[in-house]
Amino acid sequence: MAVTSNTNQNDLLALGRISSVYGVRGWVKVYSYTEPMDNIFGYSRWLLKQKGQLQEIAVVQGKKHGKGLIAHLEGCNDREAAQQYCGAEVLIHKGQLPSLVDGEYYWHQLEGLRVIAVATDEYQQADLGRVTRLMATGANDVLVVKGDKQSIDQRERLIPFLPDQVIESICIETGEIRVDWDPEF
Repeated sequence: MAVTSNTNQNDLLALGRISSVYGVRGWVKVYSYTEPMDNIFGYSRWLLKQKGQLQEIAVVQGKKHGKGLIAHLEGCNDREAAQQYCGAEVLIHKGQLPSLVDGEYYWHQLEGLRVIAVATDEYQQADLGRVTRLMATGANDVLVVKGDKQSIDQRERLIPFLPDQVIESICIETGEIRVDWDPEF
């Protein structure tokens, strides 16, 4: 089923992509951006984006296979049918995401927010730029903040995402994250 052109692209969130076919019975290999990776199968319907076109499709079955994932899509019963989906980006509507409790955020909500270093006895308040992406490091997540025309410089900074230690406040409505972070770092 094709999705109409009135689908707001800003309302969509990428969960992964279809990388290749698997076997001869219409299964595909899936590369997931979710954590854990098989959370992508928590959504029974995907929007597949290829060449600027969106197509909604049901996931009949999905499972771990080796170190990766494989899925069987509705109406995809042979290798040739599966081939048409290779390279497709797997999307969902953001409204499909589970609700979070106060103080929890999805990464996509933090991307693009302005980061402000709050004033302390050691340094003045400073605009550090915008969050361009986040990284998982094992110990803690890290905000990648890139300076822009409004910030104090054009540097890229890696700021640990440590609520109540480095992260003082997050306000999605105003688009701002306030941090206890020395602008010289």
